[in-house]
Amino acid sequence: MGEPVPPTLPPTQLPGDRLDSWKEIAAYLNRDVTTAQRWEKREGMPVHRHLHDKVGSVFASRAELDTWSRTRNPAVEPPGDNESEEPFPTPASQPPHPSTSESRTRWKIALPLLAVVFALVIGVALLLQRAEYFWRSPIADARFQTVTDFDGVEQAATISRDGHFVAFLSDRDGHMDVWVTQVGSGEFHNLTQGKVTDLVNPLIRTLGFSPDGSLVTYWFRRQNASNSGSDIGVWAVPTLGGQPRPYLEGAAEFDWSRDGSRLVYHTPGPGDPLFVSDDGLLSKSPPIFTAPAGLHSHFPLWGPDAAFIYFVQGTLPDKLDIWRIKPVGGAKERITSHTSRVSHPVFLDQRTLMYLASASDGSGPWLYSIDVERRVPHRLTFGLDRYTSLSASADGRRLVVTRANPKRTLWRVPIGEAPAEVPATARIPLTTSTASSPRLGQGYLLYVSSNGTSESIWRLDNGASTELWSGAGAKVFGGPAIAPNGRSIAFSVRQQDRTLLYLMQADGTNARIVTEALDLQGAPAWAPDGQSLTSAVDNHGVPRLYRIPIDGHAPAGLVLDSSTDPVWAPDGSFVVYTGPDVGTRFPIKAATTKPAEAAADRPVPTLTLSRGARHLVFLPGSRALLFLRGEIQHKDLWRIDLDTGAERQLTNVAPDFDIRDFDISPDGREVVLERAQEHSDVVLLDLPRR
Repeated sequence: MGEPVPPTLPPTQLPGDRLDSWKEIAAYLNRDVTTAQRWEKREGMPVHRHLHDKVGSVFASRAELDTWSRTRNPAVEPPGDNESEEPFPTPASQPPHPSTSESRTRWKIALPLLAVVFALVIGVALLLQRAEYFWRSPIADARFQTVTDFDGVEQAATISRDGHFVAFLSDRDGHMDVWVTQVGSGEFHNLTQGKVTDLVNPLIRTLGFSPDGSLVTYWFRRQNASNSGSDIGVWAVPTLGGQPRPYLEGAAEFDWSRDGSRLVYHTPGPGDPLFVSDDGLLSKSPPIFTAPAGLHSHFPLWGPDAAFIYFVQGTLPDKLDIWRIKPVGGAKERITSHTSRVSHPVFLDQRTLMYLASASDGSGPWLYSIDVERRVPHRLTFGLDRYTSLSASADGRRLVVTRANPKRTLWRVPIGEAPAEVPATARIPLTTSTASSPRLGQGYLLYVSSNGTSESIWRLDNGASTELWSGAGAKVFGGPAIAPNGRSIAFSVRQQDRTLLYLMQADGTNARIVTEALDLQGAPAWAPDGQSLTSAVDNHGVPRLYRIPIDGHAPAGLVLDSSTDPVWAPDGSFVVYTGPDVGTRFPIKAATTKPAEAAADRPVPTLTLSRGARHLVFLPGSRALLFLRGEIQHKDLWRIDLDTGAERQLTNVAPDFDIRDFDISPDGREVVLERAQEHSDVVLLDLPRR
């Protein structure tokens, strides 16, 4: 047997260049064995065989494969099952391509940057959502329809749960009654026919409907009753007409849950205790909430899912906000932060709450809405019209509001032995469009005028009006106070979310700020010596009287109890003031000037007045006190002798004459009355589906 024949080697093959199997060839080409065998058959890829071995015993040269790959045309080969459409790869024996390393480096930098950008986008989106950047007014596409066009006053409008009936108070027949209309009918029916008096109370929701709409409910206070809660209750009259009857005796306001199974209500006691009942009757359990001393809690409202009860809490009339509490009681949550005149909350859907609120400058009230979870308030209406009531159907698709255009005028009336009538000729002609808070000096009249965005103080002297003071966005509250010598005028102003006590000369010159560090309430009063002013100051939510020296010395507390609306006796021996509201009434109290003595040391005759005008004035040179007595929106001027308790009525005004303020001349012979009139209408809003 001869010697073995050595294998044929490619002429260009170098040591270490050889690949000795299909597996090594395929690995070098970065392909599988099947693809390598196909390239040999179809494209002539250089593969060599041992001459004496089987067909499967092959070898190849790295150099030859590299040369072949550079000249290969992949377009001539149809793609196989395991072959990529990509160009032929760089052989594995070559160093990695520089672009691969650079690409990986770029991705290492780009990926963290992309993550940061993505996080920023998400963060901005969440911030915009929380700030409600994309918010849209819920009444943007509402259709407005005037329901009433009566002469006189309409107020306290409410709508049935199904949205078919609207009830409201109106003096269309000469006295305030409960009226009802079916939406779209154009017909109106007087349900009370003058049988019920004292129906008006703008600080609560006075009208409502039973859950099935068959009854119209109304707040009612018996005349000449004691100051107990038993004089206030909720009565009802059939929507289609009938006799009034008790509905919730002893309750002041109420609301039914959406399914009509649970009742929330409050009584008129101190703090307006809030109760929950599951059987529709007054609860015998303790209240779930009672407002702190000096505060009120009105307008109870079930949330759509009955998880919370919403209500308005604060100091009347214009330091209020919306809060909520669970039906079982516990901690309350604050929903709004207006600290203004807030009222009439209603739900449009699970989270959208609408309500009325005045602006920080005291203008309004306007319509507002808020998401009860995000709690960003949005004002919905602008202009000169005020809104005095708001109600919604159960589905939130139909709203009814009372839109009012208020007017204030001044009237001069002489004081005589018999109660004085107020003839049409008694109106004082003025050059300003509005006038309020009259104060009489020696030969002149001061009053406050409003232009819609700010208020100013004017002086009427010999028929000519002169502006004494004005401030951008300022609201004068409580009215000006003339010093005992008539040379100076003090007044309180709310401006840029601050309360300021001003002092100026009677001709308007030398105006200066006495203090800006106190949260003032109501009008200031001069002490008889003219060296200090007395004003109510909010002290941890409770108004208390403070003495404020005009020479810049520190203020000092005067009365520890809840106290507002001070007036000094002419001899300076005691100060008379109003106590806190309980229900719809407040007491008249007095305190001596000696710090060691209590208010009881200066007794005054028992005197309890109805909510509304609270101004008190001493008849010059006497111990006789002048005050307003009557219903909430209809009062007459009375006087009482604080030594004997003897009383006498001084005026007898018409039923539609609503006295809001007054003052008496230095000689005690005449008074000037401020009359409030509201030309108002009931307006229906139909909202599109949301």
